[in-house]
Amino acid sequence: MKNTPLTHIKTITEYHTSIGIAKPAHPLISVVSFEDIKGSPDGEPKSFVHDFYSIALKKNFNGKMKYGQQEYDFDEGIMIFISPGQVFTIEADETLEHSGWLLLVHPDYLWNTPLAKIIKQYEYFSYAVNEALHLSEKEEVMVTGIMQNIVQEYHSNIDKFSKKVIIAQLELLLTYADRFYHRQFITREITNHKLLERLEDVLAEYFNSDVLAQKGLPTVQYIAGALNVSPNYLSVLLNVLTGQSTQQHIHDKLIEKAKEKLSTTTLSVSEIAYELGFEHSQSFSKLFKNKTSLSPLEFRQSFN
Repeated sequence: MKNTPLTHIKTITEYHTSIGIAKPAHPLISVVSFEDIKGSPDGEPKSFVHDFYSIALKKNFNGKMKYGQQEYDFDEGIMIFISPGQVFTIEADETLEHSGWLLLVHPDYLWNTPLAKIIKQYEYFSYAVNEALHLSEKEEVMVTGIMQNIVQEYHSNIDKFSKKVIIAQLELLLTYADRFYHRQFITREITNHKLLERLEDVLAEYFNSDVLAQKGLPTVQYIAGALNVSPNYLSVLLNVLTGQSTQQHIHDKLIEKAKEKLSTTTLSVSEIAYELGFEHSQSFSKLFKNKTSLSPLEFRQSFN
């Protein structure tokens, strides 16, 4: 997908105008049917950034969407979460078909509520698009029901309870999404184990290259980028599947490489530390002993 001009949409009212539908019933929160959103006549990709949260339940989408650095073709029942300031690109012509619901929430609506502080802590808001949340039919019904409850509330007579009810529904939606998000790590076992295999390949390639001595240990951000997932997603996935963090996997690969050099070469501990990207051999020795309960020299001597 080629680079495209960026359209910055600041308000939910402005968004409604941009897609040619009536002004929202409430300026800070709105639920839009995807059937009301049409494709571009020229079919050219369009990039956007919004100043509000977008929570989408998409179905039957025959266009393409790019979010972060990844492109995703949507299948049945997929949720995606976009924070204010994140860039996404849509490519769809006049033949665009899709259904589902789009919930828009301006940060100002959350002001002076507990949700204002915690909403960014939900890990799915840092999704790259290939990490989209797949829903079962039962889960789709639950999400749709919550969105319809929100619509009903802001279309009814506004009273002092209206905002509390809507915030409660939004919190419920995010809590369910959190459950679905962690469930996905278990139910998508084949995909997840393929990611583990790719992780091993990325680490092996890095540790067998000259980059290790030049730049030191790979960062979590580097590993996540090589796997085309966000650091948060990778961390949670590895914790669910292996009980270890990304950093622990990096250290395990380091210790494996260190043991290989200690047992099969005559290099000094300082030389091995340098080859493994350590500026000071004491730092290497400390990490090695912490992981193995032996110093590098004690480990080497155990082979003699």
